[in-house]
Amino acid sequence: MSSTVTGSSLGGGDQSSSTTTKRSGNVSSLKQTSGLIAIDTFGNEFEVPDYSIKDILSAIPEHCYERRLTESFYYVFRDILCMVVTGYLANNYIPLVGSQAVRGLLWALYTVVQGLFGTGIWVLAHECGHQAFSDYGWVNDLTGWVLHSYLLVPYFSWKYTHGKHHKATGHLTRDTVFVPPTKDQFKKKRFVERLEDLSEDAPIVTLYQLCIQQLGGWWAHLTTNVTGQVYPDVPKWKVNHFHPEAPMFEKKDYWFIVLSDIGILVQLLVCYKWIMNYGTFNFLMNYFIPYMFVNHWLVFITYLQHTAPTMPHYDATEWNFARGAAATIDRSLPFVGPHIFHDIIETHVLHHYVSRIPFYNAREASAAIQKVMGKHYQQTDEFMFKSLWKSARQCQFVDGDNGVRMFRNINNFGVKARD
Repeated sequence: MSSTVTGSSLGGGDQSSSTTTKRSGNVSSLKQTSGLIAIDTFGNEFEVPDYSIKDILSAIPEHCYERRLTESFYYVFRDILCMVVTGYLANNYIPLVGSQAVRGLLWALYTVVQGLFGTGIWVLAHECGHQAFSDYGWVNDLTGWVLHSYLLVPYFSWKYTHGKHHKATGHLTRDTVFVPPTKDQFKKKRFVERLEDLSEDAPIVTLYQLCIQQLGGWWAHLTTNVTGQVYPDVPKWKVNHFHPEAPMFEKKDYWFIVLSDIGILVQLLVCYKWIMNYGTFNFLMNYFIPYMFVNHWLVFITYLQHTAPTMPHYDATEWNFARGAAATIDRSLPFVGPHIFHDIIETHVLHHYVSRIPFYNAREASAAIQKVMGKHYQQTDEFMFKSLWKSARQCQFVDGDNGVRMFRNINNFGVKARD
C-alpha cells in the first residue's frame, strides 16, 4: 500500500515531502529493535529490510531471465535508425527554414532529441555490461564496446567499477559511485568542527553545484573517480577509469582497460575526421551537443536512483546484499522512460537485485519482487527535475549511530543533524 511520506515534529525548517513511496511508519511508533531502525530526513521511521536475497530470487518467474538475442538487437537497430532518420531530416530540412531564430530553435530541439536516443543506446550498452543482452558473452562485450566507445565511454573500465557498485550498493566503504560523505567527512571538507558553524547553502549555490554536476559529473567520475571511494595512498593521477593499474581494477583487468582506451582513441579519431570533413557546426549539432545531453541524462538518472531523503546507507556491520539492493528508488519519466530509456528509471530496484534480467522482462520481474519487499520497496512519481532540486538541498551527508545512516543537511530541511 502506498503512503505519502510527510514530516514530523523533529527538526526545524520546511519538513514537507511530496515523495510517494511504498514504505510507511512514523517516529511516534519507533521501536528500538536490534538496532535496525533509523529516522529518515523527515523524521519518518525507516525499518531495515529483513528478507533475504533468496526470498527475492524465488519470487521471480523463471521466464523473466530469458535473454533473446534478436529482440535485444532489434532495440539497438531501432534506436540507431531513429537517430539516423532524425539526423537526415534535420540536416536536410532545417537549413531550408528562412528564419534564423526558428532554425536555431529547431537545431536546439534536434540536439535534445538526439541526446534522448543516444541515452537509449547508452542503456543498451549498459545491458551488455551486465550480460543481460544475450546468452553469448562475446556478443555482449563486442556490442557494448562498440556502442559505449561511440559515446566515449570506456566500456570494460566502467563495466568493472559498475559491477562493484552493484555488489556493494549502499555500502559506505565499498560502493563505487554516489557515495555520500558522512557527517564528519562533510565537516572536514568544509574545515569546521561543528555543523552549527556552517550557514545554509544559498539556492544559487545549489543551482551552481547542480550545473557542474550535470555538465561535467560524468567526466569527473571517469577521470578522478569523483563520488566514488577515496584512495589516499594512491597518486591522484592514477585514480581514473583510463589507467589500467588504477586501484578500482584487478590485475586481470589490465588488458581490458587498455582495450577500453583503444575504443576511446578510435572514437576521438572519428570525431577529428568528422570535424575536418564536415565542419565544426555539423559536429556540434550531430554529435557533441547530443553527447553532452547523454552525459546529463546519465548523471541525472543515476544520481536520483541513489539519492533521496528516504534512502539509507550502511556501515559494514549492518550491510548485506538484500539491504543494499533495496537502497535505491524507482522513479518515472513519462513516455521517455519506458519507450526511449528502456525502463532503466522505472525498474531500477529490480535491476539491483538481478542485473542479468533484460529490460524487456523487467516490468514483470519488478512486480514480482515488490510482493516480497512490501513496504521496503521505494517508488515515486514525483517530477524528476523537482526531485533533483530537493535531493540537492536535502541530501548533503549521512549520519547515524547504529550502522544505518540517513541523509541530513545544513539547510534546515527535516531532522536537524546532531553536531
